[in-house]
Amino acid sequence: MPVLTGTSTRTRVWIIVLALLLLGGGATAYTLRAASGRGAAATGTADPGFALDSGPGTLYARDTATGRVARVDPSAPGGRVAGGPACDRFHAAGGTALCLQRRPGVPARSYVIVLDRQLREVRRMGMPGIPSRARVSASGNMLAWTMFATGDSYARSSFSTRTSILDLRTGYLVKNMEQIPLTLDGKRYYAPDVNYWGVSFAADDNRFYATVSTAGRTRLVEGDMGKWSARALRENVECPSLSPDGRLIAFKKRVSDGPREPWRLYVYELATGREHAVGERRGIDDQALWTDGENLAYGYGGEVWSVPADGTGTPRLLAPAASSPTVTTGPLPS
Repeated sequence: MPVLTGTSTRTRVWIIVLALLLLGGGATAYTLRAASGRGAAATGTADPGFALDSGPGTLYARDTATGRVARVDPSAPGGRVAGGPACDRFHAAGGTALCLQRRPGVPARSYVIVLDRQLREVRRMGMPGIPSRARVSASGNMLAWTMFATGDSYARSSFSTRTSILDLRTGYLVKNMEQIPLTLDGKRYYAPDVNYWGVSFAADDNRFYATVSTAGRTRLVEGDMGKWSARALRENVECPSLSPDGRLIAFKKRVSDGPREPWRLYVYELATGREHAVGERRGIDDQALWTDGENLAYGYGGEVWSVPADGTGTPRLLAPAASSPTVTTGPLPS
């Protein structure tokens, strides 16, 4: 039997250590790949067969339990089919969907994901901030989203937003609309604290409405994409949502200076300047959705509710444990 010298013993020990390291590295790599696969499944596109072509009037929303986009269906188990992508904010129209996904880590960053009518990913962009608002124009050509740059609530004074606009026809991206020339009280306005959020597009894909905040006040602005200009129309208007016929704007109005439920949901008539509160008496911090020409949907308390826009009626629960409602309002283009 050969005698092991000190050198050969050390050599064998090192061989064993190296083998263990290689095996451990392989196991670690496998674990990381598996975890990556689970992450991809959690944030991937829709399940096969899950799409936006379920017919006009179909309600979609973000399912709180899974984080995925769901089709609200009273006949399905749990009242919904959660087969869409994972999104923190979601909106769709005209065969185009917009999905905002927050990414883990510090500083806060998110993905802006454009999806087709089958909810297949067609474009992905990394953006700084926390998802706040998402809107697609009726044609599906124009997309807008708002991120919290600092802070995470409109009820606090210490927040800043960054709003972007994307034209899918040209691919032109406005990363931050704060530089749009703003007219306030008939004069060109300049200030370092100008902040925009909550865009809503008109049917022509050129005119839009949004909130502008400056000097401690919020205002409704009407914007023109072609002229790249905006003018303030009215004070105390946040998160405007233009009706399908372009006559009315649903918005949240600040009715209290306190941090608890400071807003009420109102409707403003553009032609006359008249406004009225809707039948929802609770504080709504959401950009309301017109489900048709007469009713609004919105998130409150982790649920999706509906109320008539004319001020009559009472709120009706549409989907528990859900947010980011969107409705298919007509035939989608092929």
